[in-house]
Amino acid sequence: MPQTQAQTHLDASYRDFLTPALDLNDKTILITGGTGSFGKHFVRTVIERFTPQKLIIFSRDELKQYEMAQIFSPEQYPFMRYFIGDVRDEDRLDMAMRGVDIVIHAAALKHVPIAEYNPFECIKTNVMGAENVVRAAIKRGVKHVCALSTDKAANPINLYGASKLASDKIITAAQNMGGVDGPTFSVVRYGNVVGSRGSVVPFFKKMIAEGADHLPITDARMTRFWITLTQGVNFVLSSIAMAKGGEIFVPKIPSMHTVDLAKTLAPNLPHKIIGIRPGEKLHEVMITTDDARSTQELADRYVILPSNRVNLARRWHEAGGQDLADGFSYCSDSNPEKLNTAQLQALLEESQKGA
Repeated sequence: MPQTQAQTHLDASYRDFLTPALDLNDKTILITGGTGSFGKHFVRTVIERFTPQKLIIFSRDELKQYEMAQIFSPEQYPFMRYFIGDVRDEDRLDMAMRGVDIVIHAAALKHVPIAEYNPFECIKTNVMGAENVVRAAIKRGVKHVCALSTDKAANPINLYGASKLASDKIITAAQNMGGVDGPTFSVVRYGNVVGSRGSVVPFFKKMIAEGADHLPITDARMTRFWITLTQGVNFVLSSIAMAKGGEIFVPKIPSMHTVDLAKTLAPNLPHKIIGIRPGEKLHEVMITTDDARSTQELADRYVILPSNRVNLARRWHEAGGQDLADGFSYCSDSNPEKLNTAQLQALLEESQKGA
């Protein structure tokens, strides 16, 4: 079985997830929630590597679209399109997906406390929105739909995680709805993105810049997985290229104690333990023990398969996938690949490229 050991240098531990390559030249791609951190980095990546026929940003915030269009203007990049719309609106999705080859579904309500306080709104966007994406994609003959998920969908303890678990189930089950000629559906699940909006890194950096006399730590035992935006985009592209239909792809990435992260960013600042917030986990889980029974391991990722599709498991075995040991789970505390200070600094530097 492939094993990953902790490395000491970025060039040894940093996976680029570039294989297999996906050709987006002359393709029409639509990104829901495309004005977020992932969407912006995805657009930058596509512009650097490909010449698509169209690259459609689908989101509901006109200000964010206006600001994004100042960076990626249709005048400079004629393939850029900006659609105001909400994934809650199936008719608008149906219109936007005309002629689309690939849909990347990144739209979601992601803030845990806000989702707890506004549960109906969370469900409308994250669950019903996923259903609308599936219906529109099947109706319009989209070739592939890849939905972005979260570690919080594995064994969820808050509404956001539960809604994303439901979304994942909708997307993977959609493979049975589209028929032989329907879209290929897949899900990508990964943890914290270094430097993305809402992550702890920019939060700590802001506090340091403002002269904070300490950094708040929820729990000294807390661990988290870490991935860069570049890795995330590459992982999505390579997962689309290898998907057979109905899979959840999980990258092999390193993890780190939050305390060590704080020490790396500000070695001389003391810490104040403030306690875990409601709905927050001590450690991240990306593959539960139950899911592991239907998961295949590859060199750089895990592939969670629908348990009711035996033929799909056979195809992944033929492609080099290996079964996991009984009792396996993929958690940030037991992950054998741990980030040290030098590796984290290298990841932070990497995350600033093109930011």
